[in-house]
Amino acid sequence: MKKIFLFGIALCFFVSCQQQEQPIISFYYWKTIFRLSPTEKDCLTANQVQRLYIRYFDIDLNPNTKEAYPRSPIRFEDKIYNFKIIPVVYIKNRVMLDSKLNVSDLAQKTNNFIQQINLKNKISIQEIQIDCDWTLESKDNYLRFIEAFKKISNKKLSATIRLHQIKYFKKTKIPNVDRGILMYYNMGTIAPDSLNSIYDRNIANRYLASLKNYPLSINIALPIYSWGIHTREGKIIGLRNKIDIDNLKNNSSFVPTKNNWFSCKKSIFMNSVFYKENDQLKLETISQNDLLEMANDLKENTTQNPKEIIFYDLDEFNLKNYEKDIFKEVINCF
Repeated sequence: MKKIFLFGIALCFFVSCQQQEQPIISFYYWKTIFRLSPTEKDCLTANQVQRLYIRYFDIDLNPNTKEAYPRSPIRFEDKIYNFKIIPVVYIKNRVMLDSKLNVSDLAQKTNNFIQQINLKNKISIQEIQIDCDWTLESKDNYLRFIEAFKKISNKKLSATIRLHQIKYFKKTKIPNVDRGILMYYNMGTIAPDSLNSIYDRNIANRYLASLKNYPLSINIALPIYSWGIHTREGKIIGLRNKIDIDNLKNNSSFVPTKNNWFSCKKSIFMNSVFYKENDQLKLETISQNDLLEMANDLKENTTQNPKEIIFYDLDEFNLKNYEKDIFKEVINCF
């Protein structure tokens, strides 16, 4: 009897390990030209990455005709190699807010344009991802679009999900997709204050417990990007990407005033942006500790491990801010 009991414990442990399989590492690619640098290639190889989520194009409203149109389509200048490509289409919420939107027509045109890009670049796909931060006012159009697009594309479909859509899913509804991707970033309001709008643990904690009740299977997207919030006389005038904090510290036109804040002491053009004297620049970044903290919090609040962690986004500028093993350390938390 004792041997049977011990065997039962061992079997349960084995089954549990099988169920909690470690997620794989993937990346978003969010540039308009697909061209991998040696650093980016090395990262993909070192982390045994097989899947790339590539932004194919955005869909926005034409300011003149007020009709939906594709904007900034991807151009491939590099080979796909052996990666599995998942096209991502980012749809502005204002498109779905259009009361006159022909959902079926948009779904057909979206699928046609994806096929054109694939045909031109000899890309074969099995999945497509739709990225849209839909709201209560736009959900009806959005949900109809998902239904129409799934039938037309005849592909596996995933959709991005925000934290508030997890917690209030009975109101925001759940898109009819095969899997959701929880975008675990852009949590706060972009503002000239002390908070980090990319990631704030206090804000995240208001939603985390809801993950256990969400009916749709989800994978996780984590941030590895940074930006600068440029303010003038207390008003935000723009987001500045790819600002190197070390270069800023060595720039005589800027002086650090407090943690991750810099003040422009004399007017200057930097990276084609004009900074006026007394302008303020607040840098928001994600540290390695932030990533590990996110992973541990998510692990504690999910009933089943995600199958995939997708890092946003693959860019040499972003990668240089992290140790090479950080991505493996993150998935080891699950």
